[in-house]
Amino acid sequence: MAVRTFRDIEKVWSNVEGIKKLSDRVVGFGPFGIGLDGLLTWVPGVGLVYTIGAAGMLFVNAFRARASAGTMARMGAYLAFDALTTEAFLIGSAVDFFFPGHLMAAKALQKEIETTHWVEASEREARASGDHARHVAAMKADRKRRLVYLAD
Repeated sequence: MAVRTFRDIEKVWSNVEGIKKLSDRVVGFGPFGIGLDGLLTWVPGVGLVYTIGAAGMLFVNAFRARASAGTMARMGAYLAFDALTTEAFLIGSAVDFFFPGHLMAAKALQKEIETTHWVEASEREARASGDHARHVAAMKADRKRRLVYLAD
């Protein structure tokens, strides 16, 4: 179900933040970190199940937040590479340490959320009332890239 309120957007942000930290930043070493994704790589089969499950949750949240096709494609590329390398025993752990796919996909979605001007109304209502132009102006003034009406 797509988001309908600002509160729903905050829940999506919080869910994505949790997946990001759990998957790739449970333990940090300066700019590097390791999470369940990297640790479970050492258990054959389990790492892939976790990787795919966490990726699925990120995509559910992206769908709920009405992420653009470009963001979804970027997330897909990060997560596909992460999943493909997970099953390669020693290589997978090393790749996960230096290429945190879930973290990168989560940041892409969070950036999309940050650069979107959210309106708790429908576009039809906004156009009828003349508020659409005001929302477009506010979006441009705030240097946002997208305008999303939550009631649509």
